[in-house]
Amino acid sequence: MRLLILTHAFNGLSQRLYVELAARGHELSVEFDVNDSVTREAVDLFRPDAVIAPFMKRAIPPEVWQRVPCLIVHPGIVGDRGPSALDWAIQEGEREWGVSVLAATAEFDGGPVWATANFPMRAAPKSSLYRGEVTQAAVATVLEALDALAAGRKPVPAAALAPRGRGRPLLRKEDRRIDWAHHDTAAVLARIHAGDGFPGVRDEVLGLPVHLFGAWADAPRPGAEPGSVIATRDGAILRATTDGSVWITHLREQSAEPRLKLPATQVLGERLAGVPELPVDDALGATGWREIVYERRGDVGLLRFEFHNGAMSTAQCQRLAAAIEAAGRQPTRVLVLLGGREFWANGIHLGMIEASGAAADESMRNIEAMNDACRAIVTLQSQWVIAAMRGNAAAGGVFLALGADEVVAREGVVLNPHYKNMGNLYGSEYWTYLLPRRVGKAGVAAVMENRLPIGVHSACALGLIDAGLPGTAEAFEAEVLERAAKFSENPQYEAKMTEKRVRREADEAARPLQQYRDDELARMRRNFYGFDPSYHVARHQFVYRVPHSWTPRHLARHRRIGFAQGTPRS
Repeated sequence: MRLLILTHAFNGLSQRLYVELAARGHELSVEFDVNDSVTREAVDLFRPDAVIAPFMKRAIPPEVWQRVPCLIVHPGIVGDRGPSALDWAIQEGEREWGVSVLAATAEFDGGPVWATANFPMRAAPKSSLYRGEVTQAAVATVLEALDALAAGRKPVPAAALAPRGRGRPLLRKEDRRIDWAHHDTAAVLARIHAGDGFPGVRDEVLGLPVHLFGAWADAPRPGAEPGSVIATRDGAILRATTDGSVWITHLREQSAEPRLKLPATQVLGERLAGVPELPVDDALGATGWREIVYERRGDVGLLRFEFHNGAMSTAQCQRLAAAIEAAGRQPTRVLVLLGGREFWANGIHLGMIEASGAAADESMRNIEAMNDACRAIVTLQSQWVIAAMRGNAAAGGVFLALGADEVVAREGVVLNPHYKNMGNLYGSEYWTYLLPRRVGKAGVAAVMENRLPIGVHSACALGLIDAGLPGTAEAFEAEVLERAAKFSENPQYEAKMTEKRVRREADEAARPLQQYRDDELARMRRNFYGFDPSYHVARHQFVYRVPHSWTPRHLARHRRIGFAQGTPRS
């Protein structure tokens, strides 16, 4: 089919749908939902068989849905209506939730149902559920809806499906508010989880009005007053609850002017005077929080790192590089690098750079530290290194993984290895060394000039990664660890390690890693300090979520010069 993806932004769900639909041979184009006239024009130009709307904040104009089937992806069970579907489900403790693909009608979220799929709810932030269970269910239901459309079937009225859902209003800030004196840990987590990503939970910390983001449960702290800040760690604060405590990793200051979401300790600053730093090596319960954790399982070392939204600040890169080097000194044969559940890594931390007050200088410090983390992987010669990508990756985060000896990804992961969408950045992280090793010189342009997302199967076909593994994040982790353990016992292990060392020595002799780094950073300095401000403009718009005023041409195929409209298929 010829399908137009109409969306508020090309977010993770939209990209996953794009990858899955393209893999099935559909002809795709994307239009950002800027206003009604732009939407109408896009339909006139592209003449789609259907419009798919995975992420909308406004209704589709009637003159569009009356003319073309419009499939609305709603993150709610049948009968659910309203803009805060997933928020309500999390905060009210629903045990099961779902995704419904609805036909657009005059009633917002009230159209007949093309397809629906439910899933068990996990105790997790909204952003995690959205990128995980919601996205997976959305893919399944959109494919089912398109099959039904192609077969000539009609959507079913919601009333015929015994709907359990109901219409609910926007979840207001008053509904999200935490009563620290009475809410237990579960209630506190539910509220912060429900507002995770956006809009957060309004609160006051040490006299400063803020929004709260990123919550992790921890053990009770005897004698601590509920709501009080009792410790810090790696940018997060620990607050007491009536029956335990919670780590809160990020805050956004309430202000008439737009503010950035930043590590909690950075936002609070001197207000934290006297609050102790809880060392990382303190014993924590299984639900405690820390960004980097190392575990040893026989001959396999497992290094976990979970950075908020996959962004890596200068300090985080430095901690990761040190952790990789320390893991390399352990008496193991294989090291598994397991990034975050939703994001393996996304490269330098644009929010911290924006907040630094010296963006060019902090950009340079951050990319240098990112390069140090990459180098720690590339030069680790004592162990076989496996990069295990449970979640999506972009820009420098992709090349962080490519420094490993083997790269495996969970099916459903989306990669964006290019840098160009961030103000035409050149990129570093030794990509000029790592990428040709995998895809050949001829394949470099196919990866770096392509601004579209890449799915796991395409990444394998390109040679970008070695394998894709099916299953949940938990099943993926178990499978990777089993493969690592088997490889550590493989009779060919020593031969593979010898081959690895010989190749690194030969590569270094042909051209030192430092030369690749110096050449890349010379280009990056132009991006950071040069006359072209594109990177700084793009970064500012990204971190402050400036709405799009037009759709980039690499997405809007129908707006390219010379686009042939053709005839829509019946």
